[in-house]
Amino acid sequence: MVKELSIVQINDVHGYIEPHLEHFYNKEGLIVDEAGGFSRMKTIIEEIQKERMTFIFDNGDTFHGTYEAVNSEGKNLIPLVNELGIQAMTFHWDIGYGPEKLKAIGEELNYPILAINAYEKETDELYFKPYTIVKQEDISIGIIGIAATIIDKTMPAHFSEGLYFTLGNEELPHYVQELQEKEVDLIVVLSHLGFPQDVKMMQEVGGVDICLSGHTHNRLSEPVQIDNTTIIQSGSQSSFIGKIDVTVEDKKITELDHSLMTITKDIPENSKMKDLVQKAVALYKEQLSEVVGQTDGILHRGWNVESTMDNLLLEAIQHQTNSELAFSNGWRYGAPIDKGPITLKQLYQMIPMDPPVSTVELTGREIYEMLEENIENTYAANPYDQMGGYLKRALGLKAFFKVENPKGHRIQKLLIKGEPVDLDKHYSVSYVTNQGVPNKYGENHKKLEVHAIEAMRNFLKEKEVYHATLFGTFEII
Repeated sequence: MVKELSIVQINDVHGYIEPHLEHFYNKEGLIVDEAGGFSRMKTIIEEIQKERMTFIFDNGDTFHGTYEAVNSEGKNLIPLVNELGIQAMTFHWDIGYGPEKLKAIGEELNYPILAINAYEKETDELYFKPYTIVKQEDISIGIIGIAATIIDKTMPAHFSEGLYFTLGNEELPHYVQELQEKEVDLIVVLSHLGFPQDVKMMQEVGGVDICLSGHTHNRLSEPVQIDNTTIIQSGSQSSFIGKIDVTVEDKKITELDHSLMTITKDIPENSKMKDLVQKAVALYKEQLSEVVGQTDGILHRGWNVESTMDNLLLEAIQHQTNSELAFSNGWRYGAPIDKGPITLKQLYQMIPMDPPVSTVELTGREIYEMLEENIENTYAANPYDQMGGYLKRALGLKAFFKVENPKGHRIQKLLIKGEPVDLDKHYSVSYVTNQGVPNKYGENHKKLEVHAIEAMRNFLKEKEVYHATLFGTFEII
């Protein structure tokens, strides 16, 4: 029997429910334009639903990433995602309010949160369901969820309190077999491991028809085929969705057509969803519209080794502390800021959790080791060893490194304040979050009373216009 359906992928929304600026690329380089928003996404989904029976899945990183999302601990998104018609999700930053609060969010959703790799420490039992079977008319799809494995490894400790996370590669074959025995039409893996990890896992594990990949924000215009498994990933921040039109005959895909769809500003807004969005942000609108500075260039996080947006954050915390060096995490999320006014809303989109600014003393040797560790986490030859976002952001140093070298041997030259690093010297360092400087490095870690947003406001207040700058901190040679 021939069956036709569409699968819609939403991934890495990061709380972006309104239209916003997004970065794109043309022959001149990086540009920004308006994109995204749930009201336009809903319009697109309804158009797809008119054509074929449609299944909608969310890869996670949904309930965290903007001030509105974080301030409500994800709750303001619940009516919106339910209205989208999502049928299953997995997670990463969504657990940032703690496991119990994600469990509570799950109880209010119209669909399950899935993870084959999140276990309770006390019982070794799964914290969420491993899979679900979604049915519409005569079509049934088995959906297996894999949460981000890095939650208990590089994220703040409260994210994984009482839980531990595996990679999921050992568990996956068992659940594939279980769904095969239930004779579903398709088996779909909903993963938040990251694109390189998903490619490796699909090379190792058979029986998966489609892998919906998240975490790494890839905008895949073409699907990737690994034997009989199709992998897609669809950008981030509600700016894109992925669509796969599938023809299935006797539980085998006979035709497949993929589209990466950009949620552009010319798409009409769905009125019901627009009302829900406005209700979700109304409480914060006036407060977040305050203009806090000006920039003469685009502030963005579109590049792997350094970004103008993070340089603003680093300059601000270094200015606040008068430290020699500054570090922050290489976050992928954060809508770009065009040249002109900077609002409070945009500062919170850069660092929505608003952590305290911290200081520490690091030796040159510790700085060297910390950077080598981070480069390995970012570029490990074995995808399963990749543990982070983009390269750690830094200010006050310059590192020349070879990506292709083995672990621990990539940095060829490290300069601090223009001079070769002194491995035995203690340097004054400021940073934000444990991902900026892990606790295992340094002495005299101190959390200051000033937080990241206040530090940036103070810094911008002293400047008539902020000059968007790349310092060439990391240079690949």
